[in-house]
Formats: sequence, structure tokens, C-alpha cells
Amino acid sequence: MEDKKSLHNVCRWTFHAGAGGFVPGNIRPEWGPDRFRTPDFIRLVKDKIEPRLPDYVELGVEMHYDNEYNEKTADEIADTLVDTGIRVGMLTPGAHLHWGYGGVASLDPKERAAAEEYGKRSVDLAYGPLKKAWHPDPEKAPTLVIWNGSFGYDLATVGLKRMYQNLKESIAKLCRYEAELGGELYWGLEPKPNEGHPAMLLPTVASAILFWRRLEEEFQVTREKKGANMEIGHTEMIGLDHLYDFVEQFDNNAIFHVHLNSQGYNDGLILGGPGKFDIDHGVRINGMNIAIAGLFREAGYSRWKGHDMQPRPYDNADQAIDRVVRSILSWEACDRAASELNTDELLKHLASRNTAKAEDMMRHAVVSANSYFDEMYH
Repeated sequence: MEDKKSLHNVCRWTFHAGAGGFVPGNIRPEWGPDRFRTPDFIRLVKDKIEPRLPDYVELGVEMHYDNEYNEKTADEIADTLVDTGIRVGMLTPGAHLHWGYGGVASLDPKERAAAEEYGKRSVDLAYGPLKKAWHPDPEKAPTLVIWNGSFGYDLATVGLKRMYQNLKESIAKLCRYEAELGGELYWGLEPKPNEGHPAMLLPTVASAILFWRRLEEEFQVTREKKGANMEIGHTEMIGLDHLYDFVEQFDNNAIFHVHLNSQGYNDGLILGGPGKFDIDHGVRINGMNIAIAGLFREAGYSRWKGHDMQPRPYDNADQAIDRVVRSILSWEACDRAASELNTDELLKHLASRNTAKAEDMMRHAVVSANSYFDEMYH
């Protein structure tokens, strides 16, 4: 195996007692909100997940402000991260937990102002107590992800254009604030076509890329360290091509964090795909993910890869942990298969229109990836 480091983030929000509603809300009682705190989650990552991974994998965590880290808990969380050697790889303000009328894009000036202050507080903690838990390499500093979950609407009016302008102005203001603190964070806009609202601002990767270009043109906000936080499953939800989404990101130097989880429909084993809700399966071994791993290698991408996934409604705690392990190992298996694929031969077949032989190469790569997974897992 080549000498390398592979950075993976585990999400705090994966570890909960259950979703409630239409599925059991207490299938994992040991992870209930009164029994399982963020420091406990970090120790679980260290004790239950890290030992099951290859030595070259480095682990970080992802957390929402203010339900998973806040002013009262940040010091203890930072100490736990330092003690365990787990890094803070991604932070995100959980505005959708508090504001359902647009957040920083809201046409309600009181909501917009409150959401803006909320975002600033999440950045303050990143540069404050949590700073000591960043990766020592500045090029692997955490990503601040802005998810569009609160930037939604359900009524068609001319006010939509004003919402979009509000969003640009507010995010530009937050960017300038972060730059004054040091400008060391990376940024990712996370597109999603729906959830929380029938329609969203920034629904696609292309929307996120265009958004940063408009901020540069209108507000002189540099596009350096600014990109999308693409989630493969979100692209799959609306039937778009996630391979091409990555091509666009690399072409615009707009990828600094990614969520690798999937709807799962394209591996022939589990159900999901376009038109479904956000199922949040882990990484699947398939030709698409091997091709994506090849794009990562060509681009020299070496930053964080996140696993924004959910246990199944029937999983106990051990099964839920196992799914995270399987997701990370599945990506590493796809990456290894991509590293051994003879790209020159593949391109030669494509240039001569011999696509059947190109397909054979990808099919054999999938077989190899499955073998590599078994080798690492067992």
C-alpha cells in the first residue's frame, strides 16, 4: 500500500437514540440526549471506530452549533479532542434548528439579524476554544459548512429575488468577519434541492459555485478556500450526475470538503435514488465511486471526507457503529481500486470507441474493490 494519509470525518449527528416519528425513537437508548454527550461521542470514535480502520486513516469529527457544541461545552469538547488525537474537521451552524423562514435569507428582518449573529458565534468558537483541536497542517484546517436547510420557501412570489440578495449580503458579511479572525477556515456551501421546505436556495453544486462567483463580483469576497460541500446523496435525490458535479468542482477549484454518503440506489443492492427522501446510506462500492476516487487522485485532493449518514431504524448501537466503519472502508476500497486502474489503457479504449473493454476495466475494478473491502473489514 502506498504511503499516504486519508482524512475522514465522523458526524456527531449520526449518533442518536432514534429518529422518532414513523420509526422507533429509542432503538439506541444508550445514545439518548441525557446520556450521550459530544465528549462521549468523541471517545466512541477513538475507542470503537479508529481501531477498526487502517493506520493511514486520520479521523476528525463534524459538529453543529449550538446543539452539539456551544459556549458551555466547547472547552470540554476541545480538551477531549486533544486528549484523543481526534481533530475537528468540520463545523456548521445549525440555523435550521431555530429559524424556518429563511434564516439569513429571511424577509423577516428580526429573523435575519438573529441568524446572522448565530453564525458569528459559531465562528467565534472555531477560532476560540476549538482552535487547539484543528489539524496542525494549515491546509487541513476545518471547513465551515453552510447548509441551505433554512434557506427555503414554499410560496412563489417576486420576494424570492430579495431572499437571494439577502443571502448573498449575509454570507459576504460572515466571510468578512471570519477573515478578520484570520481567514484560516475553509468554506463549503452544501446544496440540497429540498428538505425543510419544498424548494431551496442553492439547490445544486452549480448554484453553489455560481454563488461564490457572485460574492466575488458584488462584494469582493475572495473565492480562495470557498467551495461546495457536495453530498453525493443530494445529487442523487434529484437524478443529477454526481460524477459530473465533482468535475465542475475540481474545474472551479471549489472542493474543500465532501460528504460521501449515498442514496445507495446504484449498487443494485439497496433501495433509494431519485425522487426519494434523504436516506443517508454510507459509501457504496460501485463504478461511480471508483471513478470519483480517480478524480480525487488526479486532482491531488487530500482534505477531509465526511460521512453524513444515519443508522437504519432497526440498528442497535453496535450495528450503527459498524455502518460508519463500513462506509469509511468502502471508500478506501474504491480508492485502492482506482489507484490500480490503468488510466492510460482506459483512455485508449475510450479514444478508439471500444467502450465495452472500458466497461470491463471498471467492472473488474468493482470486483477488486469488494475484495479489498473484505480484506480490510475482516
